[in-house]
Amino acid sequence: MSSDAQPGPADTEVNGNAAPTLATFTLENILSEHHDKIETSSRAEGWDEETADKPVLEGYCIECEDQPADLICETCADHFCEVCFAAQHRKGSRKTHTTKPISKPADGTNGADSNAEEQDEDGDKMKVDEEDEDAEGSDADEDWEPVQVTPAPSSGTRLQPGVGDAVGEWFLERAQYIPLRLTIGERKYLRLLEATLTVSEYTDKIDIIGFGLSKTKRIVHQIRELCAIMSGLLLSADYKLGQELFTDRDFETNADFYQKVFELGRRHKIMNPDKMRTTYGKLIYILQPIKTVYSVLEEHDALDLLRDDLITVATQEIYSEGRLRREVQKDIRSKERAIEQLSSRYERRGLSQEQVRQCLYSIGDNHAFLRANRDPCDRMITYLKEFFHPTQAKDPLSSLAIRSGRGGARLSHDHSKQYAYVLQSLTLWREILHDMFHLWSLAEQDLLSENVPYRLRDTGQGLNRVQGAPKTSRMMHSILNKAQKSVGSWIGSSVIHMGDHNVPNALLFIDKYTQIYRILLPICNTVSQIPSLAQKPGIRKYIDEEYGSPEKLTKEILGDFFRHGFDGSGADNFFDAGSCIDGRLTSAWNWCSSLEKKKYFHVFLLTGFVGFDGEW
Repeated sequence: MSSDAQPGPADTEVNGNAAPTLATFTLENILSEHHDKIETSSRAEGWDEETADKPVLEGYCIECEDQPADLICETCADHFCEVCFAAQHRKGSRKTHTTKPISKPADGTNGADSNAEEQDEDGDKMKVDEEDEDAEGSDADEDWEPVQVTPAPSSGTRLQPGVGDAVGEWFLERAQYIPLRLTIGERKYLRLLEATLTVSEYTDKIDIIGFGLSKTKRIVHQIRELCAIMSGLLLSADYKLGQELFTDRDFETNADFYQKVFELGRRHKIMNPDKMRTTYGKLIYILQPIKTVYSVLEEHDALDLLRDDLITVATQEIYSEGRLRREVQKDIRSKERAIEQLSSRYERRGLSQEQVRQCLYSIGDNHAFLRANRDPCDRMITYLKEFFHPTQAKDPLSSLAIRSGRGGARLSHDHSKQYAYVLQSLTLWREILHDMFHLWSLAEQDLLSENVPYRLRDTGQGLNRVQGAPKTSRMMHSILNKAQKSVGSWIGSSVIHMGDHNVPNALLFIDKYTQIYRILLPICNTVSQIPSLAQKPGIRKYIDEEYGSPEKLTKEILGDFFRHGFDGSGADNFFDAGSCIDGRLTSAWNWCSSLEKKKYFHVFLLTGFVGFDGEW
């Protein structure tokens, strides 16, 4: 089992005759008086061991092994789902392979055994075999072939429905992955949880090799200690409530309280990736179901709220930049009226107006998340298209060409190829961030899966839990396929690292991609402030003498980032960096680490830049 504790009632009665096993490895049992009898069952033997390969079930994709096959490649004579076929047959001689659809039975079971529908969580991570592609075609880092499928608009360009638009099912689908905003009372417990995690040594005691106690007993001991620390802090913060809960020091009867606190902490983290950065790694392994907007409304039969066209007004983001105050105030009043109308319209027994407002505020938080995380990608794409030509460079300042060995670059691209490489990378990042809440949900399902155990391994950056993430990987390949269709061409490798020494598990994958805005936002802020800086006589003189003009300064900053933030640098081999999907982000971080050595670093400081890990 990949998670260390799960919520829920005990599967069997815990008594003196029947000690709990991993099947009853729940928070209630861990906190019970019989916790010392919990032992690891045979199902846990794979926690630190390699798992044997399993045969592919009939009717499932030969590559990912967890999705029903949609077509047969007549040349390969193998069954594929659409995503895997597109990834495996993207270039080289494979793209000429012919296919035929698989006829589905009338009952829609795809011919596979009905019991196999739960194979969603089985199997190892899915990845593209680039070595086979290289054997049939040219080098993946240099190959540039048009994507076979006709380009389609990317989901990143399909923003949330605007005010006055018909919303259809957009909010209904998205609300399934939007965490519910914390109430004022819950935020008190959040501070309690953060304090507890700060002093906890959970991962220090669990993720080690050669400890005296068995792994099961270590987990039980650390979770009980975590709950004890939380109990003490609650008692000191609210003596009356602490007395009510812990008078008898009976942890088991307060399991619901602990579960509630753990859940709201994870809910807060998903909505605010920049929070709990040093403590969340301990919490993620104590997994609880997340309370979402969809789950709250579904429980009270109020899902029609998500189909109401007025929801676009009630959840809209109101911008003040470049607008008159009366216009902003008018929008604010319209939004407040819409919230009141909807909360009154969908109030019902068990669902108060305040809870409806909380759901609407949560959707608004989702829009704010997209603006802060996804929109910098759109702004960088706009800058790329505004200041650089797709195929021609009029002068050295406008050229994006890079050559391996120069300026730390490890790839060689001419201007047009590098332009396309940057565009497709930014487009892919935008697609990932657009679906980040969905990816986070799948990542936690992978971490929780009993069928995908983790292995404790030294990855070169200390001991990490190396665990496949089939659901997250599947979604990532789907997003990659969509991005490839969007840009119409693809340069470099399509390998997605997940469950290896580069990205050991789904948690580190999520953490890696939630850092994108930390790279792009400071650059966007600096570039956007250059015109206002140039209005100051002293700074304008400095810009003209050093760079020629504000426009040339802007092009120098953007050009350097588009060249050396996407040059394959950041590692000493092409497997860890290069042009693979994760290597692109590695190169961008490598560029950030050398910013203080750049000629234009002082311009960043003049715009208020304090670091890529700071506030903007």
